[in-house]
Formats: sequence, structure tokens, C-alpha cells
Amino acid sequence: MVRKNSVILFGTFLFVSWNAVLVLLLWNRDPGPQVENPHPNQEIPDSDVVQDVLKMADAFEAELGRQKDILLQIKNQKLHQLFLRRPSNLSRLAPPPPAPVATVIPILVMACNRVTVRRCLDKLLQYRPSEALYPIIVSQDCGHEDTAAVIQSYGEKVTHLRQPDLGDVPVRPEHKKFQGYYKISRHYHWALSQVFRTLGHEAVVIVEDDLEVAPDFFECFRALQPMLQSDPSLWCVSAWNDNGRDGYVDPGKPSLLYRTDFFPGLGWMMLRQLWDELEPKWPSAFWDDWMRQPDQRKNRACIRPEISRTITFGRQGVSLGQFFDKYLKFIRLNSEFVPFTKIDLSYLKEETYRVNFEKEVYSAPVVSYEDVKQGKLKGPGPFRLQYSSKDSFKTMAKNLGVMEDLKSGVPRAGYRGVVSFISRGQRVYLAPPPGWTQYDPTWS
Repeated sequence: MVRKNSVILFGTFLFVSWNAVLVLLLWNRDPGPQVENPHPNQEIPDSDVVQDVLKMADAFEAELGRQKDILLQIKNQKLHQLFLRRPSNLSRLAPPPPAPVATVIPILVMACNRVTVRRCLDKLLQYRPSEALYPIIVSQDCGHEDTAAVIQSYGEKVTHLRQPDLGDVPVRPEHKKFQGYYKISRHYHWALSQVFRTLGHEAVVIVEDDLEVAPDFFECFRALQPMLQSDPSLWCVSAWNDNGRDGYVDPGKPSLLYRTDFFPGLGWMMLRQLWDELEPKWPSAFWDDWMRQPDQRKNRACIRPEISRTITFGRQGVSLGQFFDKYLKFIRLNSEFVPFTKIDLSYLKEETYRVNFEKEVYSAPVVSYEDVKQGKLKGPGPFRLQYSSKDSFKTMAKNLGVMEDLKSGVPRAGYRGVVSFISRGQRVYLAPPPGWTQYDPTWS
């Protein structure tokens, strides 16, 4: 830029100097010898002067042409510099819109008295792509000092919160055996209030201290957070498939995601707006089953994967290992990183998903329970296995290895009454008859 300015100044100086020299030459020019006029009453032109004037006029005209070229060069140089400066000038007048700021999604680890929380934290730290975008907050109940020492050993890598109220929760005499469930619900209420009220976050992913996460755990939640934010028909995103055992999922489809009417938990994301809704009526116990009731779910769905992004290694807990030995310890953990943030997930939008899902389910040929059980299905699938009552659903689900329990009438991993699973390498939809409209809460 300095060099270009120098060129312009030099051209201007040359133009002014040449004109000054030209004026001086004309002013000081020697008029030459005078010739006596033989006829005093008649002017005789001086031929030398005329020739000189003509020559000077030609020279002056040529010089004007050269100076015109110089002025055009100076003008063009200034226009070029103005053009180069224009973007910065325009940016000062109308700055471009700022790039969207990524939402901070903290990971809230609910801990109590398991020193094996180290396994959970190690995997979270190993796969975490950004400390700033995914702060890890460990909320500890129980006051177990050995567990506290493990958490504190991570230093500034995690934030350690301690639930201050460690006393028993007043309960009815017949509920004393459920004291642990009351304490868990109290802890969740306190920890979520810390995340949303005290720390002011807009979203959170909740994991328990006995969960191990997959390599693309963070990627999955990052990709689905905008959809959860914009779609009122959704209220959570989960990393868990209740029927995600080896042999019951398609290992060739790690990117496949579903909508489900069942609240899965076990590694799930919620928004502050949902906490604003739930906090005033948060239950004193059994918070997860409470979430599955119609008054809370309000016909909203969650997103869940074909292949789970979490597994549980905590057999012992307040549930006394319910379902662990039969189902949970066999859940398949995804090992292939899926770049969800680069995948078009618009197929999960409510209307699009519902229409396409029902079309696939109810255009599939109906098969008998015996053919599914005995592996006699012919063709690539998918196939539809139809149930007509609570008992027929539970009987077929149990005998086929699918989780048979229902909560407020909703089967685990179900969507519009349909449960999808793999049987001997073929896709099967355990589905109600066509024309299904709503769940029956008495099926529980």
C-alpha cells in the first residue's frame, strides 16, 4: 500500500513540475532578431515567430496528451486502491452476521458410592472433543469418601459437586424399602437445579456413574441438539436401545436412529425448557417411571439409536440388578465412529418419520410367531409379527428375547406400539393391528 501511494504522489509531482517548466520556458524565450518593416502602415508577420508558435503548439499538444495519460494512470491507480479497500469499508458499515455459537452441553455424571466411576470418567475424557463445549460435572450423593477421592483425583478436568442433604427422606412405612429411590429422585432434583439454575446451562446430557460411552457419544448428541431444540414433538435424546443386545440389532447400520415413545434414559439429553416444566412437579421417588406417564410425556418422543452409545457395568444398585443378568450386560456398544453432524437427519422429523415408518411396517408381510421363533422366515425382510392384546405382546416379546415390560402402556423402544428388532439376521416389527391410535395406560 505504501508503494502504491508513492507512485501516485510521484505522478502528481511530475505533472505539476512539467507545467511549471513549460511556463518558464515560454516566459523567458528569446524573441530573436527584429526585421525592419518596409511598409510602416502594413504589419508584416514574422515567419520565424509563426514557425516557432506552430512548433510550440504541436509540442504543447503532444505534451497535453502525455499529461492526460499520466492523469488517467493516477486516476486508475486511485480507483484500484479504492476497490481494494472497499470490502473493509463495507464491513465496517454492514458487518456480516456472527457465526452461530455452539451450545455448551455439559455432561452430568450422577455418582454415589461406586469407586468404579473412574471407568465412566476415563471414557468420557478419552472421547471428549472439547473441554469448553463439554464440561464434565460430577454430582455426588451418599457422602462416600472413597468415591469422592476418585472424583477429586481428576483435578480441574471435572467439576465435583456434593449433594448437601444426606439424611433419609420421610416416607410412608410401607415405602421404607424404597428409601434408595427417594434419595435418587432428590439427588436428581438438586443436581439438575445446579446445572440449569446455578450454572445457567441450556442443555445437559445425564449419565450414571456405571455407564461407559461409545467413541461417537458426543458427536451423536451434538448433531441432535438442534433438532431437540426446534422440534416440540421431541423431549429427549437417548444413547440407549433397550433391545440393543448382540443379535437383536443390525451391526451394519450404526448410523440408524429412531423415534421412540418410551423414555429410555441411560445417557440422555434434555433442555432447560423441559426442566422449567418438570421441576415444579418433580416426584419424590421413581423419577424415571414418572417421566413415562402420559401427564409428563404428553405424546412427545425421544430419539434413540439402533446400536447403543452407552453400556452399563453396574450390576449392583438400588434395583438389585433387575434385568442386568438377562438383558443389560449383553447390550452391544457401538465401536464405529459415525459423523452424525455431517449426516442429513431430516428423516427424523415427526411427519416424515411417522409416514415412512408406518408405510414400511404395514407394507411388510405378516408372519406367524412360530415361523419367527423357529427361524423359518424366507426373504430379506422386513416382516411384521402382529399382536392384539397386552398378553399376546408380552408372551411373544418374552419368548423372542425382547424386553416385555410396559410403562403406562408403552413397550420399551416402541414407537406407535411397534417394537423393531433383528431375529436371526432379519428385521421383524412386533406391531399392533393397522389403525392403531393410542396407548392403553392399563397395559402396565
